[in-house]
Amino acid sequence: MLIIEQFKTPINVNETKLKGILAGKLRIDEDSIKDFSIVKKSLDARYKPDLFNVYSLAFSCPKEERLLNNKKIKNLKSYSKPKEYDPRAFFKEENSKKKIAVIGMGPAGLLCGLCLARAGFKPLILERGKDADSRRADIEEFWKNGKLLLNSNVQFGEGGAGTFSDGKLNTLIKDKEGRISYVLKTFIEFGAKKEILYDAKPHIGTDVLINVVKNIREEIKRLGGEVRFESQVTDFLIDNDNNLKALIVNDEERIEIDKAVLCIGHSARDTFKTLDERKVFMEQKPFAVGFRVQHPQSIIDKSQYGFDADTGDFYPGAAAYKLACHTSKGRNVYTFCMCPGGYVVNASSEFEALAINGMSYSGRSGKNANSAVLINVDVADFSTKDVLSGVDFQRVLEQKAYALGKGRIPYCRLGDFKNAGSDCSFEITPEFKGEIESADLSDLLPEVFTEAFVEGMSIFGQKIKGFDSKDCIVAGVESRSSSPVRITRDENLVSLSTKGLYPCGEGAGYAGGIVSAAVDGIKAFEAVL
Repeated sequence: MLIIEQFKTPINVNETKLKGILAGKLRIDEDSIKDFSIVKKSLDARYKPDLFNVYSLAFSCPKEERLLNNKKIKNLKSYSKPKEYDPRAFFKEENSKKKIAVIGMGPAGLLCGLCLARAGFKPLILERGKDADSRRADIEEFWKNGKLLLNSNVQFGEGGAGTFSDGKLNTLIKDKEGRISYVLKTFIEFGAKKEILYDAKPHIGTDVLINVVKNIREEIKRLGGEVRFESQVTDFLIDNDNNLKALIVNDEERIEIDKAVLCIGHSARDTFKTLDERKVFMEQKPFAVGFRVQHPQSIIDKSQYGFDADTGDFYPGAAAYKLACHTSKGRNVYTFCMCPGGYVVNASSEFEALAINGMSYSGRSGKNANSAVLINVDVADFSTKDVLSGVDFQRVLEQKAYALGKGRIPYCRLGDFKNAGSDCSFEITPEFKGEIESADLSDLLPEVFTEAFVEGMSIFGQKIKGFDSKDCIVAGVESRSSSPVRITRDENLVSLSTKGLYPCGEGAGYAGGIVSAAVDGIKAFEAVL
């Protein structure tokens, strides 16, 4: 089998024609090309406004050795298909007798639960929030009238916090065991488009992701797993030898277990507190806070593509960006969870405290682009050595944001930050999900963070014209980018302090996105084995 890399075509070339174009380049008959597949696809915008798709194409054909020896054909190599991951290979009848609980139904919990079920276990999945459809209705009602439900919101419920985001699936983690590919193929199996398997920057979108997680849940149940919603684990019963023996659900029901995989997400502050009280070993962990900024999507398209109009088949979709810098006073400032054609959403999960996030639908058709602009928070910034000091740090900012916005999302122009920003002007209508309130945000963050934000925006304005415009819409506070604690585990993924407990995913401090969390869930499945 062969692979040809750096195979470039103009963006208006339909992918159904790739096989024929490849045959022409190789000077072979198209029908002789077998096992044809796209391995990777990325966008080359170096020559904007002339844009190109760049592919890696795998295939087999007669006389492959002759093609490899043809020096006129560039970037052609031998190819071996990557390792296929399949949890069914671990199937044993006796697995069904083990009492395994998975706490939380975000990406980590879903993939862990699915792998357990496919390996013959009958996992018990405990989710504090509601099923995806009920959760969506609760969230839309909250955005409409501000009535918050503590266990059914953007942070909690089936699918986890990532369900109400852009559904980005790119990741920086490396994996030679085929787990990443298995995650993507699983999403495709349960409703995502096949392009996520080879797009360099794949995404699903909230509207599609909701159906994907529902379908995964139904497969777990079909295989004998049990899924229970509105079932919060409120206590952990640990014996004198530090063995986890049982879980308490909703403060009343005791469930005996052999092992529990802890996939609680980065916002389960009450569970962090309970774990601390039960002396489950945790550590302070750095994270980041900041604001979420909005620009007209046309500004971003113009910068990234060289044009801003939707030109039909020639338009590659709403453009994305990723920016980072180091400020003069030593703070790292970077964009996070960039949502092309998206919305800024109220992502609160506590009363009288306000946190925001970004979200896109699969079509990314909103008029604005948004992203978090974050500043690193180190443990030295915490007020005490207490393991939950990071939670306290976040909560203070969220309570302040709630007060500034009178319970709504507070927002302003960048120019309102003591006349920050450039004079590059544009017209923009803010796009939010949730009620909003104009407010002065210049003192929302501690001064050193505000200074870093303003300086970072200025630097980013040198990279994308208009990024630091005074007209840029700024909202706060973005405080839930990652977990403020690490529930420390050993090389076997077992809690350092509690046998039978497997901390996993973003909430435990071992992942930073949908795919990395899902992969960590698979690793937890292997550890349980």
